[in-house]
Amino acid sequence: MQLSGLYVMVFLKCFFVVFGQQIHSQHKVADLHWKPATATWYGSPEGDGSDGGACGYGSLVDVKPLRARVGAVSPVLFKNGEGCGACYKVRCLDKSICSRRAVTIIVMDECPGGYCSNGNTHFDLSGAAFGRMAISGENGLLRNRGILPVIYRRTPCKYPGKNIAFHVNEGSTDYWLSLLVEFEDGDGDVGSMHIREAGGIEWQEMTHVWGANWCIVRGPLKGPFSVKLTTLATGRTLSAREVIPRNWAPKATYTSRLNFLH
Repeated sequence: MQLSGLYVMVFLKCFFVVFGQQIHSQHKVADLHWKPATATWYGSPEGDGSDGGACGYGSLVDVKPLRARVGAVSPVLFKNGEGCGACYKVRCLDKSICSRRAVTIIVMDECPGGYCSNGNTHFDLSGAAFGRMAISGENGLLRNRGILPVIYRRTPCKYPGKNIAFHVNEGSTDYWLSLLVEFEDGDGDVGSMHIREAGGIEWQEMTHVWGANWCIVRGPLKGPFSVKLTTLATGRTLSAREVIPRNWAPKATYTSRLNFLH
């Protein structure tokens, strides 16, 4: 088994997390009340913000329906990567230049410093998402304002016409399998993941590694694999039977036949 660079680091972290019996704390379910925060933007003025970001979604950030909805959030919402995939509505409070329309963003990145530090709730939006909060024709002026007071609330994620998909991360083998969840309706986040091998009766727990990436160190693993995920926000569970085929391949994405109702 040969891994290089980042994938060696991810493998080692997964290995030690599994065998070190790391314990994760419980998170409270987010409510739907508007709360105060601040917002800025990054990337190009009309761009998608991230080039992949701290969640690990890679080139998906440039593809609809994710495109122009990218949001980097402060650690209080990023939750060490377990907040990846969650959706929020963000609305500007400056009535002189902002519309009453809220923009919906998806957590795909983290902003670790500056306004995002010291426990602040902060959104660093893509240029396109930030500009959408402006009244008609004033998106350029809004982006020139710098930091803005905003309000935000958790909102269900919606991916019309999409079912949950599982991307097999580069470097995965029969002894180290790493997955990324895509297009999860509803809560959007992942609190735990399990897989079940071909002919198996037991669900094997996967470990959160970084961003939205989960892995299992075990082997040899034999597909096809069924995948069960449980959301972080409300603990809803979904099981995709034999969604990853016997002849699976690294860097491939396998789409299920189902999704959460939102």
